[in-house]
Amino acid sequence: MTARHEETNSPCPPAHSTNWPCPPAQGYYAEDLDRLPGLPPHTELIDGTLVLPGPQQPFQTEVLSQLEAAMIRLTPADDFTVVRQKSVLLGRRSRPEPDLMLVKANVELAKDATYYPPHAVTLVAEVVTPDSEARDRDRKPHIYAAAGFEYFWRLEEVAGKIILYTYELNKMSHHYMLLGIFQGRVRLARPFPIDIDLNDLLTSHSHSHSHSRSRTARNLGPALQLLPV
Repeated sequence: MTARHEETNSPCPPAHSTNWPCPPAQGYYAEDLDRLPGLPPHTELIDGTLVLPGPQQPFQTEVLSQLEAAMIRLTPADDFTVVRQKSVLLGRRSRPEPDLMLVKANVELAKDATYYPPHAVTLVAEVVTPDSEARDRDRKPHIYAAAGFEYFWRLEEVAGKIILYTYELNKMSHHYMLLGIFQGRVRLARPFPIDIDLNDLLTSHSHSHSHSRSRTARNLGPALQLLPV
């Protein structure tokens, strides 16, 4: 977005006294994330609206670091690369930054590229925090499904334990279908064999239940079975 657009269309008064970017009337575009001065790192764009990063929670920091390490150990390096803190372009008005992505290893990016194209992405994972709850449970799954990402994971903290919701894209309907809900041990066959103990992702927490059996949607209570676009 150019300075002229912001001056002519901005709803902010001339005496605007904060340092936050003032939105133009038509909203922002994906390229603005690379142009606007002073944006905090990891700012996202969803439906033309800037989403500024909130304070990272200890739970999110720990889980992401441990999950990244676990996925790197399990991922076939010839097929996929595990990526954190990189956005993905989903049209001119949306450029979200998933917490974790699995991208195809054969995709080539320019050295100065700041985002991945959607065809490069196979799996996205989001760790829910208080400020991201609505986006991670609702809006992001919709735009990820529309973009054709085959797998979507959502991780949440419940009573000090990690709950993992796993979804797979129905390519005919472009809806996410629930694969399973896990607490404790996770075993998945797709997109490659995955065997992770969720208790190991919280290294600072008690592991008194580290050998609890994985549970399915049936005995973890109600969950969204279908995520339409």
